[in-house]
Formats: sequence, structure tokens, C-alpha cells
Amino acid sequence: MSSNNNEFAVIGTNPVRPDGVDKVTGHAIYGADVKLQGMLYGKVLRSPHAHALIKSIDFSKALKLPGVHAVITHDDFPEPSEKIMQTIRGAQPAAWDTERIMARRKVLFRGHPVAAISASDIHIAEDAANLIEVEYEVLPAVTSIEDALNPNAPILHDDGLSELVDGLFEEIDGQPSNIARTMELRMGDLDQGFADADIVIDRVYETAMAHQGYIEPHNGTATWNRDGKVTIWTSTQGAFGIRQNLARTLNLSLGDLRVIPAEIGGGFGAKNVVYLEPIAALLSKKSGHPVQLSMNRTEVLEATGPTSGTRCFVKIGAKNDGELVAADLRLEYEAGAYPGSPVAGGARCALATYDIPNQRIVGLDIVVNRPKVAAYRAPGAPASGFGVEAALDELARMIEIDPMELRQKNGTSEGMPRSDGAVHGSIGVQEVITATMTHPHYLSEITKPDIGRGVAMGFWQNGGGESSAYANLHEDGTVTLVTGSVDIGGQRAALAMQFAETLGIPYEDINSLVGDTDTIGYTGNTGGSRTTFATGWAVYQAALDVRAQIEERVASIWEVNAVDVNYNPKDATIYGPDNQKMTFKEISRRLPTTGGMIQGQADLVSTNVGKIGECYGAHIADVEVDRETGKVTVLRYTAIQDVGRAIHPDYCEGQIQGGAVQGIGMALNEEYVYSESGEMLNSSFLDYRMPVSNDLPMIDTVMVEVPNPGHPYGVRGVGEVPIVPPLAAIANAIFDAVGVRVQNLPASPQVLLEEMDVIKD
Repeated sequence: MSSNNNEFAVIGTNPVRPDGVDKVTGHAIYGADVKLQGMLYGKVLRSPHAHALIKSIDFSKALKLPGVHAVITHDDFPEPSEKIMQTIRGAQPAAWDTERIMARRKVLFRGHPVAAISASDIHIAEDAANLIEVEYEVLPAVTSIEDALNPNAPILHDDGLSELVDGLFEEIDGQPSNIARTMELRMGDLDQGFADADIVIDRVYETAMAHQGYIEPHNGTATWNRDGKVTIWTSTQGAFGIRQNLARTLNLSLGDLRVIPAEIGGGFGAKNVVYLEPIAALLSKKSGHPVQLSMNRTEVLEATGPTSGTRCFVKIGAKNDGELVAADLRLEYEAGAYPGSPVAGGARCALATYDIPNQRIVGLDIVVNRPKVAAYRAPGAPASGFGVEAALDELARMIEIDPMELRQKNGTSEGMPRSDGAVHGSIGVQEVITATMTHPHYLSEITKPDIGRGVAMGFWQNGGGESSAYANLHEDGTVTLVTGSVDIGGQRAALAMQFAETLGIPYEDINSLVGDTDTIGYTGNTGGSRTTFATGWAVYQAALDVRAQIEERVASIWEVNAVDVNYNPKDATIYGPDNQKMTFKEISRRLPTTGGMIQGQADLVSTNVGKIGECYGAHIADVEVDRETGKVTVLRYTAIQDVGRAIHPDYCEGQIQGGAVQGIGMALNEEYVYSESGEMLNSSFLDYRMPVSNDLPMIDTVMVEVPNPGHPYGVRGVGEVPIVPPLAAIANAIFDAVGVRVQNLPASPQVLLEEMDVIKD
């Protein structure tokens, strides 16, 4: 549901998405659908070991197989032009990014690429890959945080490259460690805060590594022309990010690279990373043919970026009346084989819902012999949110206060500082809390045994960044709108709706397209809940540019001063002196003969244009626990969220529902299971258990609308927050049902049966 007040003509409605027909009829072109003349097919040979030295690689037999065109190893990659690479999660040696794509002297996770081959068909490529002989010296695997922090643990990065970046790996007692980075956020006087507390709760919470579970596997198609120009087709969340990474990895000029984003079958943050694209490019260069590679599901699970497994130490102090006075958090996050876990995101978000004057958050980025993690919807926040929200639930019960009342009492507000020092702008914390406390679900009674109810809240700061938009007017009054934002969750529609609203023209008259790196200005990735906000600003400014140009053109036709001409978006009509007027359709028809067509532009619109709108949500979960089997059934689920303003309410609801389901999966089913040697034991959708439709009830949604004053239409990002509350909401509901306080997720039947036996004992 939404509180849309019909203030707008287009915004708040639910038009059909531009890509809908192509997708439901099977005509949409995804990455693996790209077909080029003379195209070869590639296959990657991957390490069967989680941790091993590469002693030798012999591909002579593979090259002799008929149909094989080329083989590459790490030796075919150029040396990085710069030694240090800047990432959103800190600097690291640039060589590591290449080694992640293709191992050099050492493999660091099962599935780590060691060679790749191209052939005339995929079956020959697979046979040839099996003929490549690799000699390994197997090393002990480090597969968990506990293993990695052991003083006697094998050191993953012992090549000395970490010395290029100050503070990248810290020594413990004079010995190297697997702790890549340590960060700290601090506010107030922690010791005094706990001294003032009447009650202190101190707990440890763990979450498992989990995958985003997108339907479409990773892919990459490349053609390296003889003039040195390279074109890449891939399913990605950001063509420009892929281009930058490829330019760095292949030592190419940005102008020599063109990245064309195909339709994308899901990403959730994880398709901002290159895996196959540079391999395809080098195979194309070496073979002289276009080359395409695609992963199978096992490769996706074993060798792409899931989210971190975590261990969170949470200590919170409160007064007897429920006032929170102190919080001390230690967050330990798996980075996978290379540094770069989302621990900073977890630290920023953990306490951002509450006004706690005295706090410290320490975050550790820890490498283990697992694939390097990637972004996954509100990266880092679900795990730290689980710890804080579960602790608050326990605290509320200890002081006998309603759990939402505790949150209402301590909810933060505009102008208050966050843990990272940023100051809250306009936010809807209290509105979300009120909507939760007054919702029929929250007020309903539970009358059956072994059924419990849990609540939890979540936060995401949302993103901004640079975006571009071009709008081309046509003689018939229609518009082609081109943006650089890859469409994952209906962005083409949401952006066209904002453009239509600004001009006052029908949504159906806009052809909304996604450009590539050669046809549109730089645009950031579709991720971090930035697109409807940031690219929305770009299309808004492009529409204003169209309006200004139309006013000038009509003034010229009427031979009056442009200041006396006004475009009214309410009826898409231009008004001037002496009751003159001209409609949008009329001026469009006259453009060719009065100076030419008009293109509205918004190049590199940045977050300086407006202010990002932070976002909050609260979830209510009812579950039933079967004491005999340990199975948890979700009976009822409600997600309440401040969406700023719902541009397309159906899409907002879908984002909220999808995020909630993914969080429920983390809470109950989803986890990477590893052997001691580092082999993933559940690398298929048969064994990696994601919830499907018949596992869950309908996810009810409530869209609270507190418009963001930093955006012309009040937009706040929607997609990240809904994955944050489910972990704690489900865990809290389980406690309410059977008295088991689960601190290690997922709450699988085995875990619950063990916990319930402890209670019986």
C-alpha cells in the first residue's frame, strides 16, 4: 500500500515497463544470447584446491586438440600500469585484481581460474580444458574467521605485495596475520556510558556466507579488432565500471574500449565485478575471433562474490526505562581470498536507527580461502543489523517494555549524528515506527502455541554519484530518452515517469533506452539504491533543458522575448503574450522547419545537485516452529518502509518483497557449507537452499512516504533496506515461539533442534 495523494499525473501510477513485452515473450537479449560472426566459445580451468601453490601449467595437449584456437594463463595478462588500485573499500595492490581473475603463483579458493581456452564449440573447449595439466603444492586451507584469526594460521598473502599499501595487513604480536584492515568509529565516552547503564547485554552473533542467487549466470563476449579497439557485451549493473576495470586490467585506453550492457537476469550488487570479460578479450586477441564465455551454476557459487560470513560482538547498555546509553560493537567480516569485505557498511548502518550518545564500532576485514566477496543488497548491513536488533529484542524483554516502544523511545531524528560522523537529514524513523505499532499485524493476538512474533528495523544511507541523460524530441511529439543506468528493477520505467512528469506528456510517448559507454555520458553503477534518485535528477534536468529550448524556439516563432514565454507542464502547453499558446505536439511538428530538432541533455549530474535521502524500514514476522523437526514456517510477514515517494508503487512493493525474501533466506536456509579442505559442499541450487514461492506467505508491504527534500520528486532509494530487518525479525520470532535465542544464522532445523535440546537439559 502507498499513501500517494495523486499530486502528480504520472508519478504514483503503475504503467507497463518498457522491456516487459520482450522479456515475457523471450525476445530480450541477455549476455549469453549475443551471437557474432565466427564466434568461438571459451572455458575456464579452475583450481580444485582452496589453497595451493602453482608449480607448473602444461597446455600443450590442449592446443593439439582439433578445434582449439587459443589458451591463456596469467602470463598473458599485462603488468598493471599502476602498482596500487583504489576501490570503494580501500586501496590494494593492482596485481591482486588481475590475480583474482587469473591466478599467478598461488590459488586462494576452489574455483580460482588458472587457465582458459577458446574453441569452435563449447564441448571442444571443455574437453581441451580437461587436457591442461597443472601441478599444485597443496597448502592448508583457512575457511573460517576463527581459523583465520588463529595465531598459527597459514598466511594467505605472503607474496609481499601488501607492503605496497600502508596498513593493509596488520601484525599481531610481531607476526603477520590474515586481518587485512581494521577500522574504528567512535562517539562520546564509552566507559562513562556503560557506567551510567543500569543493565548491560553482551552477546555474540554469527551469520553465514550467502549468495545473491541471481537467475542468470555471469557471462562475457569480446571482440578485439586489429585496430586495437575492444568491444565487450556483458550482463552488468554498470557498463562504465566494467570499462574502467577492463582498461586497468588490460592496459587499454578508455577510448579504445566499448562496453555494451545486455539485459540482466538479476544482480543485487554482485554484477559490478569483472570475471570473464578480460578473459574473453585476451582469448579474442590471441585467436583473432570473437569469444564468448558463460559460467555454469557451480562456477557461479564457487567462484563469484557472495556476501561475507560474519561474527559480531554486541554490547549494549541501557537505563531501566529503556534509554540506550552505550554500545560497543566488534564486527568481524570474511573478505574471501582478497581484502574488501563490506564491514564498513555494516559499521555505518549498525546503530544508525538509534540515538546512542556513547558508542564504539570496530570492524575487521579478514581474508579466508573462499571467493572474494561482492556487494549484496545493503552490503554489510544485514549482519550487523541482526546483532543489534536481536540484542535490543532481548533487552526489551529484560526491562519489560514493548520492543517497538523501545525503538520509538530511542529512534534517531533529523540533525542527529550517525556513527560515521554524518548528520541525519530529513528521515522517516518515527513515521515508520508509528506505522508499525499501529498496523493490524502488530496489534493482532497470537493464541496458538509454538507461534511467535518478532520485529526488527533496518537502515541504509542510499547512494548518489554521477549520471547522464539525453532526450531526443521527434516530430510526432514522442521522445527517446537515453540514460546510462542499467535496468535491473524497472529503472527505465521509473526514469521515463519522472521525465514525463516534468514535461507533462504521456508516459507512453517516451521510448526509454539504456545506452552503452560510447553512446551516453558517464553514469555510475545501478546499485546502492542510487539510480531512481541520481539518474532521476539527470532526466529531470534533461526535461528542464527541453522545456527551456522549447520556450526559446516558440519565442522565436512568435517573435517575442523568451522571458515572456512559459511552458506549463500541467497541460504541456506553451503560453505567451496576447493569449498565444502552442502545445507540445504542435511545437514538435514545427521543429524541423524552425531551426531543427531539440535534444535535452544532463551530463554528469552529481550528488551535489540534491541531497541523498536516507531510508528506514521495520518488519513484523510471525513464525511457527515444529518442535519435532526444527522446521520454521513463516506464517505472516509485513514490511513497512519509508520510500520517500513511490514513483512506481508496484515496483517499490516488488523491491521490498524481494529484499525481505532474501533476508528470510539468510535467516532460515542459506549458507555456504565447506569441508576442512575448502571444498564447497552445496554448490548447486539443489543443495544451496533458497526460499521459493511456496515456502512463504505473501509479503505485505506498507509504503510510508516522507518525501526527500533533496530530490524534485522526493525520491529515496528503496531496494537496500528490506534485506536488513528479516534476520533479526525471524530470530526474534523464533524466541517468542519456543524460547530459543538463536545467535547463529541460518536457523536451520539442525541448529534449532540442538538449541531446544539445550533448553530441555
